[in-house]
Amino acid sequence: MNKLVSIVIPVCNEEKGIKKFLDERLFVAISKIKEYDFEIVLVNDGSKDKTLEILQEYAAKNKNVKVVSLVRNFGKEMALSAGLRYADGDAVLTIDSDGQQPPEKIEDFIKAWEDGAEIVTGVRDHYTKHGLIPKLGSKLFYRILRMMGNKTTVPGSTDFRLMDRIVVNEFNKLTEHNRITRGLVDWMGYETKIIYYTYGERMAGRPSYNISKLFNLAIDSFVSMSSTPLVIFGYIGLFITFGSFILGMFCIINQYILGDPLHLYWNGAVQMAIFITFLVGLVLISQSITALYISHIHAETQNRPLFIVSKKASRNIKDPCKTEQKK
Repeated sequence: MNKLVSIVIPVCNEEKGIKKFLDERLFVAISKIKEYDFEIVLVNDGSKDKTLEILQEYAAKNKNVKVVSLVRNFGKEMALSAGLRYADGDAVLTIDSDGQQPPEKIEDFIKAWEDGAEIVTGVRDHYTKHGLIPKLGSKLFYRILRMMGNKTTVPGSTDFRLMDRIVVNEFNKLTEHNRITRGLVDWMGYETKIIYYTYGERMAGRPSYNISKLFNLAIDSFVSMSSTPLVIFGYIGLFITFGSFILGMFCIINQYILGDPLHLYWNGAVQMAIFITFLVGLVLISQSITALYISHIHAETQNRPLFIVSKKASRNIKDPCKTEQKK
């Protein structure tokens, strides 16, 4: 009996391109791989167009196509988590539905898995498809992430990756609500192999991730994956405090002991304004960073479910809790 590979695809408002992606790219690519069986897990992330109807049509024709329909838009990270929860394969591959990540590489991912890799990560081999600002933003993001102590995430890595069943089971135990899927998978530390691929053009429509969403994703990555921001601003506080002490001593010696030989004419109001400005800026920055951590703590203590699946709209799915008990 062939091993089963699950392919998890988050979908949101892709009615213009999803058929083309499935029929002309994905199904063609996996039809060439005879040694494995495949199931397709399509996660409808609260689409407002006719995407859900299209997905349900595929599920009605093919029992190996599952539709996991979320009751509203929970975001791509939660959609991926839902797909991983409902995937039954010996290995699970995640891929976007817009065609920018090539399904033709799936065979290479499976080969790397066969060779012993527990995680196979797709990494973009260039950034020519992006504008100058996204290029610089991406490079800056990964540089800051590594400076903050995350040495496992490879620059250019994406959610186009394959995971062994063991990895998926452990991932499903994680409970973070503010989650970055690729960061959590890298954090687990399983044996990983990298496969480079060329980032393609969207098959249709516009990307759902705008600058604001990408910025929020970066902030969540920094806060949820590392406590370094708190440490950094602690050091900044020590530096400013020490610097203020040295500057204060300099002012006292220069102006009150030596009689101001440098002719700086720093009166008390100027000195106080300088110190207050520095300290107020430090307090505001520190409070904003602390607030981010508190907001994440608040989200975790609420203990809300990561996502809610509409059993009425979904197709060909089982209760994941019962499935995990069998495994």
